Parts: sequence; structure tokens; C-alpha cells
Amino acid sequence: MTEFKPDRNKKPLIIRGSVLNDGDFSHALIESKEGIIQAIHQSDDLTELERRTLIVPGFIDIHVHGGGGADVMDGSIEALRTIAETHVKYGTTGWLATTVTVAGADILRVIDAVKQYMPIQSGFKGAECLGIHLEGPFLSPKHRGAQREDLFMLPDLEQFQSWVERAEGIIRMITLAPELEGAERLIRYARENGITVSAGHTDATSRQLNNAAEWGVTHLTHVFNAMRPIHHREPGIIAAACRNGHMTADFIADGIHLHPDTENLLLRLFGHERLILITDAMRAACMGDGLYEIGGLPVTVKQGVARIDNGTLAGSLLTLQRAAQRMTNIHRLRWAEVSRMASYNPARLLGLDRKGGILPGKSADLVGLTSEGDVLWTMVNGELCYENGNNTSGNDQ
Repeated sequence: MTEFKPDRNKKPLIIRGSVLNDGDFSHALIESKEGIIQAIHQSDDLTELERRTLIVPGFIDIHVHGGGGADVMDGSIEALRTIAETHVKYGTTGWLATTVTVAGADILRVIDAVKQYMPIQSGFKGAECLGIHLEGPFLSPKHRGAQREDLFMLPDLEQFQSWVERAEGIIRMITLAPELEGAERLIRYARENGITVSAGHTDATSRQLNNAAEWGVTHLTHVFNAMRPIHHREPGIIAAACRNGHMTADFIADGIHLHPDTENLLLRLFGHERLILITDAMRAACMGDGLYEIGGLPVTVKQGVARIDNGTLAGSLLTLQRAAQRMTNIHRLRWAEVSRMASYNPARLLGLDRKGGILPGKSADLVGLTSEGDVLWTMVNGELCYENGNNTSGNDQ
């Protein structure tokens, strides 16, 4: 591996706009060098367009299967590049390549593809792949969602260890059903190896989740979807996670997976401090209606909704830009609160100290937005990776 040597003669990049910092927007200049924010200077010397450009931390999507016609399970550098270049247009600067339940050989193929892709991705104009999120195969058949039940497995520590060793540190997260036999050993091993463990596609009771929290489960995957619902005598994992003050949860804010009133309930139960916006996007995201597939299951996308043959929702067509806009428009959240759910919280969940905020020392992962929340430009590690053709705001080198 070639040793990185910073170019000390390189001119700093200056980004101008209304910068979200310390909970509010202020007119400022962001100074970035070698992909790292060096300083933030308050300034009134901005053009009118620059004053109107809202600059927020780049969005981090911890659960995305695909987009632009490509899927993580395609297992190729070309597919990963397509996904990254699709979602960067909508403000995503970091993402986890998320699998579905497939045969072990197919999981190995994805691991190998992501391992090859991550070291070369800086040569492309896309969101940064931060690693792998294994969704399955250790899931409950009672809440299979758009997953292949015939390939589900009980938690198998030896099998999981072989994937972790093959991945060499790039598996960042796993979603599993913690009530299944063998889950405790696997969860403890995952946590020992720095892997975030999330409960999802699960029929766990509140007691079972409390036990799993002691083993190392810290998160819920697409809360309310594919899990035991709340009941007044068996509150299930949602109420248990809410009571566990350190646990976080993510949700699909497309207005399809959850009713707006349910989203509002989540906001009241967990608060924006403990929630994460995800897309759960599949290959049809940003593509339109038609026939697709996910994990070998046929998917029909009609009027912007993806379903497998039995009518079950099959991921989403969501982008994080749209999820953030819904939070501001429908739930009247401030951008500081939305940014926490889209940037800071996922970075904290994954232990990414340099991501999720606009501060000196952080990565220059930035998004320029209109007042309506549309993306003007996206910057990943100090490099402009997407720019709306109508944008002429001032970023200069």
C-alpha cells in the first residue's frame, strides 16, 4: 500500500454558505485541506446565492441495498460504483453496502467485491462506501419481509467468523433476530470485533431484547417493519428499546413503510437524539416503475412502491434527501434535528469519529441545499462529487 503524504503546498478549499454548526445556521467560510475541515470562519462577505445555500453534514445511510439499477448482491465493482454515484446526487456521502439473505457463496462474493472496491473508490465520483451491513441470514421466518426464508439459518458462530475473517474489518453492522438459538455467542463475538449488532426481522419479546442488550445489541433495524408489534400485554422489542436509554433505532421515512402518525410516535418515543434515517433502497431507487428483483425474488414497482409477489414491501425507492425533506415538511423538525438523524447519529452508531458533523478535524463531507431541502451539490472527503447544473454557488480551490 502506498503511504499517504499530504501535499503541504496544496491550496485549501474554501466553501461558502449558511453553515449548520452548533445547532443553527450562520454565514461562514469552511476551510478544507486534504479532505479534512481545517477551520470555520464566520463571514458576512457572501453573495446572495451563497447566503441562501444551506450547508449541512453529509448524510450517512447505514442500510442501502441498491439504486440506479444496481444492487449490492450483484457483487461487482461496477454495481457498487453505480449505487454510490446514484445516492451521492441526493446528499448521501457515506453508506453501508447492505446484503440480503442469500447462500454463503454469494455473501463471500459481496465481501470480496467490497474489499476490492473500497481502496479504489476515491477515484470515482460517489458516496463513500464505509463497509458492509449484513442483513441476514440469521432472521426469523415469522417476519421475513422480502427475504428468502428457505435460506434462513440459525445463528452459526463458525460461519459468521469465517465471513468476518474474510472481510478483514469491513463488516461494520449485522441485523439478526436475537431470540434465535445461538444468537448470544454470535452477538458477543460481533461486539468483541467492533461490529454493531441490530435486532431486525425478529419476533423477540421485550424480555428477550433486554437479554440481547446485555449481550451487545444496541440498535433496531427499520423499526416497526418486520418485527413483533407493540401489544399492551407484550410490548415487544420497540417498547423495550425505548425504555433502554442507550438503544437507537432506524426507520424508513418514505410515508409508505410507516404512517406519518407512526413516524410521529417514533419521534416522541425515541426523540431525534436516538433515531436514524435510512432508505432501505433497492435497485429500482431513482429508476421508476417496472420489474426488478431483490435477493432472487421478483419485485414489481408500481406508482413508486416496490412489492414482491405476495404483496410484501420490498425495500424502498427512497433517497435520504427525500427522507430529510419529509421530516422538515411533515413533522416540522429543524434542520439541526434532521441532521442529527441523517448524519451525527449514524456516525456515532458506527464509531466514525471523523464523520457526521461540521467541525475542524472532521471529514469534509458536506451537502449544499436549497431552503426547500433540494441538493445543490455534494462533497465527499473534500471532493465535489455532484453538482446540480443550475448551481453556481461559490466553492473555490
